[in-house]
Amino acid sequence: MIEIRWHGRGGQGGFTAARLLGMAAAQYDECYAQAFPSFGPERRGAPVLGFTRIDKSPIHDHSKVYECDYVVVLDESLLETIDVTQGIKPHGRLLINTTKKQKDFAKLGVSEIFTIDATAIALEILHQPITNTAMFGALVAISGIVSLEAAKISISLSMAPKLVEKNQMVVEKAYYLFKQGASL
Repeated sequence: MIEIRWHGRGGQGGFTAARLLGMAAAQYDECYAQAFPSFGPERRGAPVLGFTRIDKSPIHDHSKVYECDYVVVLDESLLETIDVTQGIKPHGRLLINTTKKQKDFAKLGVSEIFTIDATAIALEILHQPITNTAMFGALVAISGIVSLEAAKISISLSMAPKLVEKNQMVVEKAYYLFKQGASL
């Protein structure tokens, strides 16, 4: 089973990204998936968590994800107040939205850290700092959990029609940045 924890702030779309990944895996890559949120104070800007589980077999565990293969951080400022590395498996990977390089996060003690300026991608294409689909595209690239096509289809089936094309562009841009090695 592959388990992913998404750290974000209310309004950044962390749970939407968790759901998109689950949808892509379940409907287009023939896996079983769960996606669910965990909210504290329900307000814009408050820290929120999203979780995704993916497996080739039915998933019977409905608890919060405690040990994860991937941790995705949509807002770098969360690193100041939350230990995002808690529960990451020894082979786990950490993906951070930041302008910094992965070496700047060596103190976190995670063997594989990936960084991407998802905010810049979102601002360029969406004209808003909503980083969820950029982080989704980056995760697809570094993990291979689902295909890029499955990711794009999940967007087309779950977002409002006026948002689909631009969010697919965001996913593609983030995906290809990693595939070309520009953000490693």
